[in-house]
Amino acid sequence: MKSGLIVSKIRNGTVIDHIPAGRALAVLKVLGIKGIEGYRIALVMNAESSKMGKKDILKIEDREIEEKEAELITLIAPDATINIIKDYEVVGKRKQEIPQEVVGLLRCTNPSCITNNDVEAVTRFRTIKRKPLQLACEYCETRLTEDEVVRQILG
Repeated sequence: MKSGLIVSKIRNGTVIDHIPAGRALAVLKVLGIKGIEGYRIALVMNAESSKMGKKDILKIEDREIEEKEAELITLIAPDATINIIKDYEVVGKRKQEIPQEVVGLLRCTNPSCITNNDVEAVTRFRTIKRKPLQLACEYCETRLTEDEVVRQILG
């Protein structure tokens, strides 16, 4: 008997592949999907991967990913590919790049930072390192690790 995954194709929607093992639930949270919206979702966790060892995969029927959502997904799943499906065929494939700058999406962890003390200040982080992800606050130079970024996004 052949080994492999048995998950049916979706007619229309999005397939997110190459999610680090264990982070598919975080991706669902980023997308605001709780399970009651009516989307048919296939969630595969800890699938074998020649590139990653183990990975997660999400198939979401009748839902396309918006640009802001794709940016957040990139921060928690830097190597993820986002495939747009129409009539059972891949019509678009995006490999998001970690942005040079992340504006207004994360909170600085330094309580003295101006972004935590001025309601009009918008957070701005620049990417210092891509693997593992490390960001630095433009205002106070406080650094965020990949784990801190994931915790904030899930928070």
